[in-house]
Amino acid sequence: MAVRSMFSFSRPSFPGVMLGLGYFFLYAPMLVLIAYSFNENKRVNVWSGFSTKWYGELLANDAMMAAVAMSLKLALATATLAVVFGTLAALMLTRLRRFPGRTLFGGMVTAPLVMPEVITGLSLLLLFVALADTIGWPANRGFVTIWIAHVTFCMAYATVVISARLREMDTSLEEAAMDLGANRIQTFFAITLPIIAPALVAGWLLAFTLSLDDLVIASFVAGPDSTTLPMIVFSSVRLGLSPEVNALATILIVTVTAVSLVGFWFMDRNDRKRQREMQAALAHPD
Repeated sequence: MAVRSMFSFSRPSFPGVMLGLGYFFLYAPMLVLIAYSFNENKRVNVWSGFSTKWYGELLANDAMMAAVAMSLKLALATATLAVVFGTLAALMLTRLRRFPGRTLFGGMVTAPLVMPEVITGLSLLLLFVALADTIGWPANRGFVTIWIAHVTFCMAYATVVISARLREMDTSLEEAAMDLGANRIQTFFAITLPIIAPALVAGWLLAFTLSLDDLVIASFVAGPDSTTLPMIVFSSVRLGLSPEVNALATILIVTVTAVSLVGFWFMDRNDRKRQREMQAALAHPD
């Protein structure tokens, strides 16, 4: 019995097996894609040797690099404005408990969460066409129209994230600040904003990812001279798998992984610092 117990292994639990299969299902295709981005053969499903030439071909592809630059600028502008509007909407929904049309406002803000992207893109396209016929703007669909469309649906996600943090926040801190003479604007910047900062960052990152990843809505509201990265990748895949797409996807995966690791490191460092401060405060209450 002692010998058997020495060499026995505990059976993996059902949740552990399902978790492992889930991780394999999510990340195994990414690892295969990264491996084939270094394939020398132009046929992406036939391995013929290690090579980095497709990364050079990617950097020399002016159309794809222009699409990358436009998508990044669009995602940055969309995430920033979506967080601003999402914060204002979240403050109205959480701090102004009663105002005329509150239910309608909340429903309209969160409607893009459940509305199909095809309907959103088509309705925005019809709106831009009607505006162009009525007031002459926009004369041409391009960066601005895609930006407006992306802010429209990314704002809903930012509002949900920020609203959840505002509801969990202790409002007595804001009331104490106003009792000490601060007005609402001063209270927001001095008390509320630092507390909800993690939610703002989370909402910004979520909006940035959604804007960078969007294909359906951008296809409706984009003009002939405005091509985003998902649009050009989708067009390339329709004509056949390209090793340059694998190289681009590998760069994006590595970049996102690095940014995530840095973010987790900062969060862990701040948590450790906060715990040390709490322990010091408890050890020296005076």
